[in-house]
Amino acid sequence: MSYYTKAKFFTSAPDIRHLKNDTGIEVAFAGRSNAGKSSALNTLTRQRNLARTSKTPGRTQLINVFELEEDLRLVDLPGYGFAKVPVAMKKKWQASLGEYLQKRKSLKGLVVLMDIRHPFKDLDQDLIHWAVASDIPVLALLTKADKLKSGKRKAQLLMAREAAMAFMGDVTVQTFSSLNKHGLPELERILDTWFGLNKNDSAEESDSEGE
Repeated sequence: MSYYTKAKFFTSAPDIRHLKNDTGIEVAFAGRSNAGKSSALNTLTRQRNLARTSKTPGRTQLINVFELEEDLRLVDLPGYGFAKVPVAMKKKWQASLGEYLQKRKSLKGLVVLMDIRHPFKDLDQDLIHWAVASDIPVLALLTKADKLKSGKRKAQLLMAREAAMAFMGDVTVQTFSSLNKHGLPELERILDTWFGLNKNDSAEESDSEGE
């Protein structure tokens, strides 16, 4: 059984000032509103409704925290970049996001979810630059990998890994699908490393896709 099935809802907060317990280890999930973030969290934890998937992207504007055990947490950051969200709200959330990445001491890793067909858009790049500047390791998770055939998927992965080198930081790239659980073992392996659950294992990228 996966360690991540233990996840349970802990708290919600509108911004970093309302978050408690800045101790232990947090791993945050962030991405554009249609990147499949909630589905990925539900797949990871084997819980259908842990992170609520909305038919209206951009609706949830809270930081949702899930506890694995004392001082180990998964953090679901609000989706960003949705066109129908007012500009003022977008700017407020971007400021809160930057503040969270730069000031949250317990943050030890960031998963940035991006549709494999449209990776590294401007806001995705901003997020990764913030994380790299704060010495936070990043996993760029290319979601909806089931939408592409194997050859195209591998080509997209190689292209994304090459693009990630420009960030000049600890940025790993993997493919993922919530639909068929493609890439789930690789995601768990990296999270295990960040949480200190596999201290003897390496977190280096594999050359394979984990198929």
